[in-house]
Amino acid sequence: MDETAPPFPLRTQKKPSFPIRDELRDYLRRFRRERELPVTYERLRGFHEAIPLVDAEGRNTLWESVVYRAEEMGELNEGLKRIYALLRVDGDFSVMQHLYIDRVDFCSFGNSTPFRIRIVNAYNDNADHFYIKRADASRVYGLELEHLLSPNRLNFLTHGNTLVEEHIAGIPGDIFIERWLERPELAPIRIAKELVKFNERCFIRLLGDMRSYNFVVVITPDFEGSQIRIRAMDFDQQSHNGRKNFYLPQFFKENAPLVAFCNRHLHGQTAFQYQREEQTLLLQRAELALPRLGPLLTSMEHDPIAPPENVHSLRAGLAEHFQSDRYLQCESMGALVRENLRMLRLNLGR
Repeated sequence: MDETAPPFPLRTQKKPSFPIRDELRDYLRRFRRERELPVTYERLRGFHEAIPLVDAEGRNTLWESVVYRAEEMGELNEGLKRIYALLRVDGDFSVMQHLYIDRVDFCSFGNSTPFRIRIVNAYNDNADHFYIKRADASRVYGLELEHLLSPNRLNFLTHGNTLVEEHIAGIPGDIFIERWLERPELAPIRIAKELVKFNERCFIRLLGDMRSYNFVVVITPDFEGSQIRIRAMDFDQQSHNGRKNFYLPQFFKENAPLVAFCNRHLHGQTAFQYQREEQTLLLQRAELALPRLGPLLTSMEHDPIAPPENVHSLRAGLAEHFQSDRYLQCESMGALVRENLRMLRLNLGR
């Protein structure tokens, strides 16, 4: 893997939030992402009290458990259960009667300042989580592109200025690097292979800021060892930054141990093979998803989710990377994603 570019600093400038415009809203309605929700983000903001939430070892988690007034708890909990039913079973509330809302947490850090809802099955104490956030157009594009172009499927809903997301389960990337990376039961080649594939997926669809704490690692036991998949869990930085390397996870210093591990265990020619495999799969997904991907990219092309100077800087970097002046004709981030896919077809002879 290429290590010629300098690593990025620990923090990036906070990205502004962009409203969902009419064309994107029409897309969300057409594909049943936009639904009437009984609880909005702004309603959750009206909590009465907040208590710091610590982990099992007593360390601060940066989350706070919030408390609402007693007279509104019943209606609020019922509304949150109905949102979960919409997210999981298209609103069939008959199979959700045995669930209860155990806790509502709030995080004031990050772009989306989310609420995390912990919902529990009363019969077996099994818990699940979902998130309610302030809707941001670039994040919505990121979620939908992940759903269409990655091997993963995502459930999310919007309603006005509210965004609801399912929980993405896995080991946070920074914890994986610290505690799991060198475990003998995990095949090094499979870890390295997945990093190459994840790097390629982020780059082609322009998902940025994939530092180790913004993705999770999913380990699936198999008959010959365990399979590894890296999944993005933060989509705030979809197609906004103007630096090409911002969309390549290998260049963040937080990921350096993972990159060094990959370089140690993977031959350059093998890395190219895995890169080409993911490019082929990504293009196949794009072709299958064309009825949705086409109008999504059209909406994205018309949406000012990045200032012109960022678009111009990124298109210059991509034009140099791919040795193609066609990028210099692109005037939006959506156009750059579309050109990345066109270039992929050209390189694969499709």
